[in-house]
Amino acid sequence: MAELAGIEDSRTRAVNERHGDDHGVNLGRLRALAKRLKTRQDLAYGLWETDDTAARLLALLICRPKAYGRDELDAMLRGARTPKVHDWLVNYVVKKNPHAEELRVAWSADPDPVVASAGWALTTERVAKKPEGLDLAGLLDVVEAEMKDAPDRLQWAMNHCLARIGIEHAGLRARALDIGERLEVLKDYPTSPGCTSPFAPVWIDEMVRRRAEA
Repeated sequence: MAELAGIEDSRTRAVNERHGDDHGVNLGRLRALAKRLKTRQDLAYGLWETDDTAARLLALLICRPKAYGRDELDAMLRGARTPKVHDWLVNYVVKKNPHAEELRVAWSADPDPVVASAGWALTTERVAKKPEGLDLAGLLDVVEAEMKDAPDRLQWAMNHCLARIGIEHAGLRARALDIGERLEVLKDYPTSPGCTSPFAPVWIDEMVRRRAEA
């Protein structure tokens, strides 16, 4: 904890706080610390229990993803207070855990929109890597009906799923583009030069173009 405090930076914290994250550690230095520590499940448990965001991020980098039980991960997600902890937990731990599919199904139907957004993130992973058994047209039905008025975190996750369906599945691309155009979710999202807009029609077209040129 003392070492984490030593890599805290007030300017970094100010930037992060605008995005809902209450830490000021440089993530490059945090990753370097994790690389030095290597896998330390015992320490990961202790760091998570501190409820400190920087400590929890470090815990997620040094833990063994398969060491956690289903209920343990569910409790961790519900207790992940900040966007970065939430995202790293889903992407670095849950996706590599044998309970990922069970949690995907449960979380997607959860009434808490932040929890549901984790379910949609896991669904997006399956859309891209293991779509067999998914009702892709049914997912588009839900996106079409619910994304426009969904809370921010859930809306973002649904939009990512919409774009991924359009990118990966040519037979559903026209419908995904149409949904994106009509709903206009994230159409005016500020995008840095050289970055692709998260507006689904732009995102889909750009990724399909890149693949065609590769």
